[in-house]
Order: sequence, then C-alpha cells, then structure tokens
Amino acid sequence: MKKTLLLVTACTSLLFAPLQAQEADQVIENIIKEANENSQLETLGHQLMDVIGPRLVGTPEMKQAHDWAVSTYDGWGISAENEQWGEWRGWKRGITHIDLIEPRVRSLSGMQLAWSPGTKKPVIAEVVLLPEAQDSAAFAKIMSQVKGKLVMISMPQVTGRPDYNWEEFATDKSFEKMRADREEQTNAWREKISNTGYNGRSLPQALENAGAVGIITLNWSRGFGANKIFSASTKKIPTIDLSLEDYGMVYRLVESGNKPKLRIVAESKELGAVPAFNTIATIKGTEKPEEYIILSAHFDSWDGATGATDNGTGTIVMMEAMRILKKMYPNPKRTIIAGHWGSEEQGLNGSRAYVKDNPEIVENLQALFNQDNGTGRVVNLSGGGFLHAYDYLGRWLEAVPEEISGEIETNFPGTPAGGGSDYASFVAAGAPAFSLSSISWSYWSYTWHTNLDTYDKIVFDDVRNNAILTAILAYKASEDPEKTSREKRVLPVSRRTGEQMTWPEARDATRKGGLD
Repeated sequence: MKKTLLLVTACTSLLFAPLQAQEADQVIENIIKEANENSQLETLGHQLMDVIGPRLVGTPEMKQAHDWAVSTYDGWGISAENEQWGEWRGWKRGITHIDLIEPRVRSLSGMQLAWSPGTKKPVIAEVVLLPEAQDSAAFAKIMSQVKGKLVMISMPQVTGRPDYNWEEFATDKSFEKMRADREEQTNAWREKISNTGYNGRSLPQALENAGAVGIITLNWSRGFGANKIFSASTKKIPTIDLSLEDYGMVYRLVESGNKPKLRIVAESKELGAVPAFNTIATIKGTEKPEEYIILSAHFDSWDGATGATDNGTGTIVMMEAMRILKKMYPNPKRTIIAGHWGSEEQGLNGSRAYVKDNPEIVENLQALFNQDNGTGRVVNLSGGGFLHAYDYLGRWLEAVPEEISGEIETNFPGTPAGGGSDYASFVAAGAPAFSLSSISWSYWSYTWHTNLDTYDKIVFDDVRNNAILTAILAYKASEDPEKTSREKRVLPVSRRTGEQMTWPEARDATRKGGLD
C-alpha cells in the first residue's frame, strides 16, 4: 500500500509539474503582451511631466504628483496612500524673466535657482564680476564694491562646445590647446574663490550681506544648451542661473568695460513648513503576505526642467509594472509594494525614513528593485555585496526574455551601495535591494539635473523593456519558494583608500528640511 501511494504521488507530481511550468510561462507571456499592446507609459509620462511638471520637495507640484499617483493607482484597483515622513521648506516657483537692457536690449536665457528668494519688484542693476583679492582679509576690505550690483560668481567657459564636438572636428593640436587653457583657467578660478575665504554655498550669502542685489551663476553641464539647476543659498536676494551663451556674453561685456545692466523678475513664494510624503502602493500577498517585494523609484526631482529621466522614467516604470501585475498576477504569494520616495535629491530622505519607520517590512523584504539613472534600458545588475545574490537573481533573470536579459551584465556578489539612490537606504539596513542600472543616453551631460530633462528625452522602447523586466522579476521573487539570503560577503580592500571596506551604516532622514 505504501509503495502504491508513493508511485501515485510521483506520477501526480510528474503530471502537474509541466502544468505549473506552463502556468508560470503564461503569466510571463501575459505580462509581455500587456506591456507591448496596452502600454500606459506615454500617458503616464505626459501626465507626470507635461501636466504636473517638476517635483521639487516642498512645492505644490510635489503634493499634486503624490495625489495624482494615489488616484491613478486607485483607478487600477490598487490600494495606495501618501505617508508623511517629515516636513520641508514650502516654496512655489513663479515667472523668471531676465533682460539685458544696456548696452543693448536682449532677453536672456536663464532661471532662478530652487528656493531662491523672489523679487517684489523688478531688480534693475549693473553687473559686476566677483572682486579679486590676494586673501580673505583683502577680500573683506573690497566687498563693498558689490553694493547695489548683480554679481557674477561662476567661471566663464573657454568653449561652449562639448569635448566630443572638439574630438570630432578639431585638430589634435587645437583640442589639446583648448584643454590646457581650460585647465589653467579652472585652477586660477579655484584659487580666486579660495582667496575669498568662502565656498560655493557661503559666498552668495556673504555677497548678499555686503549689499549685492542679486547673484548670477553658470553651472554648465558640458553639453549643448545644458545647465545643472540646483538650489540658491541667498536669503533675501535672487540667485539666477544663465545659459552658457548669455553668461559668457554678459561676462565679456563687463570685462570690456561696457557696464552691462540687467532687469530681473524672479517671482516666487515662501509657503512655510509643508508636509513631505512617500506614496506607497500595495498589492497584498495571499500566501506570505508578511513578506515583501518593493518596486522602488524616487518621485521628487530638481526643477530646472520636468524631471523626465530623473526620475520620471523610474517612476512610470514602477507604476506600469504594478498596473500589469495587478491585471495579470492579481493574487501574488508575497505582498508587492511600490515605493515612490520623496526628497531623494536632498539625501535619500523619503526612503531612509521608510526604512526607519517600517522595520518589519525591511526585516521581511524578499527583494527590492530600484530604477533611477535615466531613460535607458537596464544593462547592469549587481549583487550588492550579498553573498548568495546570484542564486536567486540568477533564477529570476532566467525567466526574462533574452532580448531584455541579454543586454544585462551582472556582477556577483558585488559591493554594497553607500548612497546614490534609494536602494542604498535598504542595503544599509542589510536588506536585499538592487539597482536596475540603465544605459546612459548621455544622461550625465544632458538630462541629469538639467534644464533639458523633459518628456521628449524619454526613450519609450527602453522604458517599456524596463517595465517588463521589473514586472517579471517581481513575479518570480513573489513565487520563489525560498526566502532570499542576506548573508554578506567579506568586503575587499578599497583601491582608493587601501583599507578594508565596511558595510554602510543605516541613517535616519532629515525630517525637517530647509527650514533653518
């Protein structure tokens, strides 16, 4: 009797094994079909980037984006909510208009920096260069020269052409001469700033205290038309960033003694302390609901443009993956969460707060997949320092179509991330969190934190592949009968420091930002 029962059990297992495999394959086929034939990525991208716009923490647009995400998830039948993790300086950007009015009239290309004080009425003033001094004591004596003036505090560029343009068209001799001139100018400029006794953050405040009526900067991104747009450090006077072309022109006018005068309108409004949120969407697990997969992407952006590739693309990948999973895999074994983090750009604040506030989720995390660095298809996946990451990531990747997985280089066991994006917050807590790192598409020069990071830079074919990859990885992680290992590798000696590397330490968020 016992032998007969064993035989029946074995036959039953053989019969059902292919059926289960077929079922699993069908889910994956459905995921791919839905992603390719009923994609919502373009609609999501338009709504997020074109309609809502940039998502600077503390702005009304950031809150609007959070509410939109909750409403969108609700329309898909997915539970979502905004979870407050702290407060931030509230600020609303208004119109920036910059005009050269002497020695000729021309509207200039530029914008006020984030959190810049606004102008109650137009500022009309002469432009001067940063005074030059031999040391900080000498600089203190001549700072009165900036009173009533607009002060240019950034180095003018030797060339407005990216290096790749020089490499293509210049002679070797000309290219080398340009680079030597730029290096010499850069070293001289660093010395000039050092001699003031201030740094890039404190110098504008010192000039403000000395009576300057505005600060003019240039933060060129080494690409045609691209500037990095970050935050102002002045308290009462506007800080504006000009395009390379207009900054250079105005700088030369000052140097040549033509005494250029600008008219600046920089409207903005202080809103006091406002709540800061993460948006959390959840598809509840059926068999192991207390174990979790997290689809991770930061929701905030800088506001030089609309934050399309940093990190609108990561955001819509995770939203689209959740939509597809809810439709094609509505009853996952483990709970699947989408985490749309706030204030990543100011120090991973939303994700750090989530890790601190949700230890039970972090403790029972099966895997986290994070996408941040641009619109490109995923081409790198590291084990993040987890010794056995290959065992489970390798299994899950086998289910991904070759046309997607074949593009991905893997590095196991890898080393842990100390920062850079939100998965590092979870890695620091010892949780298996991984970056889906994408191909560049000139990300660092043209879209990362720039005035050009707009909808038209999105490569939707690559983003669609990333949504398919993410959905399949989440599905396989949910179905895996084994819980993932958290065993850490012995870290190597750092090539940079020559010392033994250590695992990063978990840190709490800045819970009240920009309010001092």
